[in-house]
Amino acid sequence: MDHDSAPLSMAEIVRIARRLDRPVVLVGMMGVGKTTVGRKLASLLDVPFIDADEEIERAAQMPIPEIFATYGEPYFRSGERRVIARLLDGVTPARRKVLATGGGAFVDPETRALILDKAVSVWLDSNIDTLVERVGRKDNRPLLRGGNPREILTRLRDERRPAYEQAAIHITSGNLPHGVTASRILKAIDAWL
Repeated sequence: MDHDSAPLSMAEIVRIARRLDRPVVLVGMMGVGKTTVGRKLASLLDVPFIDADEEIERAAQMPIPEIFATYGEPYFRSGERRVIARLLDGVTPARRKVLATGGGAFVDPETRALILDKAVSVWLDSNIDTLVERVGRKDNRPLLRGGNPREILTRLRDERRPAYEQAAIHITSGNLPHGVTASRILKAIDAWL
C-alpha cells in the first residue's frame, strides 16, 4: 500500500477536523462519486453531509429531471446557485460540513466564486470509463438523455475542466473503496490548511 492510500489514524482525523473552519465542497463530473465519497468524508470528520441536488429538489418540490424538462438548464442553474449560497452561509459550527454539488455547479462563475471564497473546494476527478460505468447504473441524468453517454461525458468533462481545475484540491477517484478516496481528501485538506 502506497503512502497516499494508507489510512489515517483517528487522532489524525480529529486533528484535521479541528483545523477545518469552513465547509468542504466536492465538485466534479456526474458519476465521479461526490455523494458516496462525501458521505464517507463527513462521517470521518463527524460533520453533516449535504447533497446540493437533494436540497434543490426539496426547494423546488420536484425532481431535477423534471426541473430541466419544465424550465430548462438556465433556470435550474439559477436555483442551484441560490441553494448553494444558502448552504454555505451557515455559522460555526454549522459551517463545518461536507457538501456534494451537481456536476455543473462549479462551472457557473458565480457559484464557483462563492465556493472558492467560502469553502475548501475539492475536485473529485475520474477517467471516462469509470464515469460511463457509474452513470449507466441510473437513468436520472438530464444531460445524458438522448445521446451517447461516453460522447456526452467526454465533451462535458473537456468543457468543464478549466472550471474544475480552479478547485483548491484535485483528487482522482478510481475504482477504489470510498474510504481510500476520503482519506486522500483528508490528507490533501491537511496539507492545504
